[in-house]
Amino acid sequence: MNSEITPVLERIKGTEEYDILVETESAYRRIETAQQEWYSKSNFRCPEGCGCCCEHFEPDLLENEALYMAAWLISNKPEWAEQVADGKFPFMAKGRCPFFDPDSKYHCTIYNGRASICRLFGASGSRDKFGNGVWKPCKFYPADVLAKHNPPLAHRQYSAEEIKKVFGAFPPVMSDLMEQEETFTPDDDVTRLVRDVLPERVRHLMWIMELEEGRDPR
Repeated sequence: MNSEITPVLERIKGTEEYDILVETESAYRRIETAQQEWYSKSNFRCPEGCGCCCEHFEPDLLENEALYMAAWLISNKPEWAEQVADGKFPFMAKGRCPFFDPDSKYHCTIYNGRASICRLFGASGSRDKFGNGVWKPCKFYPADVLAKHNPPLAHRQYSAEEIKKVFGAFPPVMSDLMEQEETFTPDDDVTRLVRDVLPERVRHLMWIMELEEGRDPR
C-alpha cells in the first residue's frame, strides 16, 4: 500500500522515528477502514465543504501525531515544512488551526496529514458512563437536514441499538481507536497544540534525515 510519507520513510529506515511513523500511519488506516464501513452502510456524511468544526479549533497532538504531520509536510509540502521549521504557518489566525484555509471549499490544507481528532470528528461514536456505545450527530450538522432524514434525526444522543436500527451500522468508537494509537506513542499522556509542537518535530525529522544521509552505509 502506498504511503503518504514515503520520501521521509525511505531516508530514516532503522530509526525509532521510522517505527513510530509506520505505526501511526497504520493506525490512521484502521480509522479510515472503520469509517468507510460506517459510511458505506449509513450513507451519512458531513455536509460537503462544511468545516465548521475547524472554525474555532486548533487540535492538540500526541507526539506521534506531530511526528506524522511533520513527515507529511516534508513529503508533500516541503516549502511549508521549511516555513514551519522557523515557526511560520500558512494561516496564522488566532484560535484556529494554522492549516485551515477559510477561502478554500475544503478548508483543510493538510487533509491526509491531519490529526486523529480531525479524522474521527463527525464520523465516530463514543461511550456513556456505563461503557455502552452512543452516537450524537455533530452539533454543526444542519437541524433541517437531520429532520428530513428517513427516519428523522435530531441533535440528541442515540444508543448503539437505535443507530443500528436507523443505519444498519454503528460508527467506530473514538476512545477505542485512540487507545490503540496511544499504545505506541512515546508520551501517551502528553498533548500540545499544533503551533507549539510542530516546528520542533519538523526540525527534528529534518535533522534525522540529514544524519542518516551522512551515515557510512558500511
